[in-house]
Amino acid sequence: MELTQIAAAMEQLIQRMSEGVGRKLKEAAERKAKGIAEYDKTIAITLIRLRAGEVFELEGHMIKDPPVSIMEKLAKGICWKECLEMERAEALYKNAVIWQETTCAQLNGYQSIFRHLEVTSR
Repeated sequence: MELTQIAAAMEQLIQRMSEGVGRKLKEAAERKAKGIAEYDKTIAITLIRLRAGEVFELEGHMIKDPPVSIMEKLAKGICWKECLEMERAEALYKNAVIWQETTCAQLNGYQSIFRHLEVTSR
């Protein structure tokens, strides 16, 4: 590769990082935080409703006045959709972080090649 090609590739990576990484990470972090908060809120509301004697249906089974010792586990089962959304948001956040790290690693590689070619071309 020539110095100009490497410089162009480096510039493209820098552009991609400055445009996308900050925005993507911020959006992913926001989704992650909202997912966690929504799940925690839904669990709390479900526990309150279970404690108040409200009847829930889960996979064809009716749940009413469960023992306190298993109430939290039942609430987690009842709120499985919110948990799934929380886990998806977590995965998207981790993917955004990995994407940023990968882009940085590519840029570092190009910088090393650029330095090496710059020294050998003198």
